[in-house]
Amino acid sequence: MKPIGAFELQGHRGARGLFAENTLEGFRRALDFGLDSIELDIAVTADDVAVVVHDPVLNVDLTRTRDGAWLAAKGIAVRSLSLAALRGFDVGRARPGSATARAHPDQVSFDGACIPTLAEVFTATAAWNVRIDAELKTNPATPDTSVSPAAMAQAVVDVAHACAALPRLAVRSFDWRGLAFLRRCHPTIPLAWLSEGQSDAAMAERVADAAQSCPYQPTWAPLAATLDRAALDRAHALGLRVVPWTVNGPADMARLIDWGIDGLCTDRPDLLRALMSERLGA
Repeated sequence: MKPIGAFELQGHRGARGLFAENTLEGFRRALDFGLDSIELDIAVTADDVAVVVHDPVLNVDLTRTRDGAWLAAKGIAVRSLSLAALRGFDVGRARPGSATARAHPDQVSFDGACIPTLAEVFTATAAWNVRIDAELKTNPATPDTSVSPAAMAQAVVDVAHACAALPRLAVRSFDWRGLAFLRRCHPTIPLAWLSEGQSDAAMAERVADAAQSCPYQPTWAPLAATLDRAALDRAHALGLRVVPWTVNGPADMARLIDWGIDGLCTDRPDLLRALMSERLGA
C-alpha cells in the first residue's frame, strides 16, 4: 500500500465512470488500474450492519427489485431495512436514460449485483492491499435517515478491526462530527475533511484547525471545481494534503497535477493513470 503522502490515485465509488458504482464487481475491476485507494460510501442497516451505498435513501436510478422492476419512488431509507431485505435489490446498472446513465455512457453493468457490506469489501480487496477511504454518510439536516455520526464512525472501525484491516482504513465526511469523534477515540486513523462550497484559503484554515495535532498528515478533500491555486498553496503551507473530488477530465487532471496536487479522486482512473505516467513518471 502506497504511504499517505505520495500522490494518490483514488477511485471514486470504485471507478464510477467505467463500472457500476459501489459494487464488489466494480471495485475488483477498478483495481486493475493500480488504485492507491477506493473511495466508498457508508450506511448502516436496521440490524446495524455497515454497508456500502452512496445514498441513505435508495436511489431510484440505480435500484431494481430482483424481478427487474425499477423503484417507483424515493423514500426507502437503508436504515429502515435489514441486511436480508437490502439483499433483495439489484444495483448493478443505471436506469436507462437517467442522469447517471447519461453522465457515464461507458459504464459496464453487473446485473444481479447487490449492495455489499463493508466487511465484504475489505475481504474482496485484501489481496491488493489497497486503502479503503470510507465516507460517513450522515447529514445533520436529515438525522432520521441514518445512525448518529459517532455510531457510524464506530461501526466502520469495528468492521475494519474484525477484518484485520485497520491499517488499510481511512475515513472522510462532509459531516465533521463523525471525524471529531474519531479524533477523540481513534486518533491514529487517517481522516479527510470533505468540503463542497467555496474551496478557498478560509476553508483550508478551517480544516487545518479541525485537524491540528494529527499524528499523520491530514487531508483536505475539496470540490475540485471551486479550488484555486491560492487555496492549494495556503493548504500546503498549513501542512495539509489536498485531494480534490471528483476530477474526470484530462485537462483538469493535468492542470491540478501541474499545480502540485497531492492526489485526485476520479470516476476515470484509466485517464488519470495515463496522465500520471506522462507527468509524474508514476
